Amino acid sequence: MSAARGRSRPWVAVVLASPEFARAYTYTVLGAVFASYVIERLTSLVTYATVIAGLCLLGVGVLISRRREVSLLRLVPLSLALFVGWTFASIFWSTDARLSAMNWLSTAAIALLAVVIGHVRDTLQTVRALGDVLRVLLGVSLGLEILSGILLDTPLLFLGISGDLAALGPIQGIFGTRNLLGFVAVLAIITFLIEYRMQSVRTGVSVMSVVLAGTHAVLSDSPTVLVLAVGVGAALGALWLVRHTPERHRSAVQIALAATVVVALLIGYVARHPIIAFINAGRDMSLRVDLWNAMVDLVRLRPVQGWGWYGPWAPGELPFNLLNYRLGAEHATGLNAWFDVLLQTGWVGLLIFIAFAGIAVVRAWLDASARRSVLYAWTPLMLIALLLDSFFESFTLAGLGWLMLVLLAVRAGQSRSWRTQFEDDPAEPALD
Repeated sequence: MSAARGRSRPWVAVVLASPEFARAYTYTVLGAVFASYVIERLTSLVTYATVIAGLCLLGVGVLISRRREVSLLRLVPLSLALFVGWTFASIFWSTDARLSAMNWLSTAAIALLAVVIGHVRDTLQTVRALGDVLRVLLGVSLGLEILSGILLDTPLLFLGISGDLAALGPIQGIFGTRNLLGFVAVLAIITFLIEYRMQSVRTGVSVMSVVLAGTHAVLSDSPTVLVLAVGVGAALGALWLVRHTPERHRSAVQIALAATVVVALLIGYVARHPIIAFINAGRDMSLRVDLWNAMVDLVRLRPVQGWGWYGPWAPGELPFNLLNYRLGAEHATGLNAWFDVLLQTGWVGLLIFIAFAGIAVVRAWLDASARRSVLYAWTPLMLIALLLDSFFESFTLAGLGWLMLVLLAVRAGQSRSWRTQFEDDPAEPALD
């Protein structure tokens, strides 16, 4: 009967529901979003937007063709739906509704792509796909840096590569800025180490991949890389402790760890000046603090609803042009995802965003604590890296950062969601 039903379906639906298409779709989405900067530089923003629009149409087709496998109750985390809904509502009080709506469409489109991947690939398949994509992109980045900084000894301005490899950096690769390269390198190291522990690729490939990502992290000379490394390392140690604690004592250890995190954050805030001096980020942090103070001043004018959602800043619109004029700078983001959300969506949006991110971390952490396989550590460690970086950059609100945040939240929600109690036969994600 199953074969007869499969033959009766249109060939397009059969193709869209196939494991092979899901695999190709995942690679294409990850490749397109992570390489968005170089795609825009080599072609145009219109080309990139067209690619994303086409992938969204295909993604909707995939979900429809797999509708028997996908649970509508667990399709999208409720907190994500609330955040995207609130950002949509903010269009109506933004200073440029048309531009705000276009940027919101970009936010919603990337979220849709992440949701589709989260429902057609399991965790191991996602790790493998991301690892393969990052190996290629980091390899291309290093090759272009060698070409620019050593072989030609001239900048590749059309790719934003300054050609400073001979001086040991900072390098940008094909990601546009050293901070984004450093951020991607940290995500890659986490992914490659999980691949190594899972033995999903050959040992030599895993080792060379970690070396490649580590080289980019060091040569990027990004001050946030050290912070992310320390934060993720501490999270990994804490997770190891929880996983090796007898189950009867595990709750007490979790509470103690949560209290430790709170205390560490307080100590970090009190000792922020010596820490900033130690990582040699005094000038960068001074610029950020001035910007954040100016953003807080403008938040007071619209504390509840914010100034309207744009994601990355629209330089000619309020309040971004006012901020840049006041600071004599040309900032493209608030250099802090939390402050950016507060400025654009107000306290309502920030609280929803905190709930969205916080619920995802808690779900992923509890799942990793209870599961024996090291594979499940990938989700909380990646989330922690994303949210730590959000204190210094706004990468998690657009592009590859937003894609990974939504994908990880969907992944965490599939295993631990309160909505499963309303399902008679909860659907599992496809393990093609």
